[in-house]
Amino acid sequence: MAIIIRLDVALAQRKMSLTELAEAVDITLANLSILKTGKAKAIRFSTLEAICKHLGCQPGDILEYYPEEPSKSR
Repeated sequence: MAIIIRLDVALAQRKMSLTELAEAVDITLANLSILKTGKAKAIRFSTLEAICKHLGCQPGDILEYYPEEPSKSR
């Protein structure tokens, strides 16, 4: 399973910095950076809600799912 984080795209479309978003939704810049780079293992719904509310977007605007290719075992 591969979840792709598109937070950088959403921020660029709104001409907003990661620092501005972190301050607006009261999340540490370090934690938001981990999320943006795709290194996060989880996200709280309250965090996702705060980000979406501030950016005026839907969760699907910043999260995408790409299924892994099936293994080619014989």
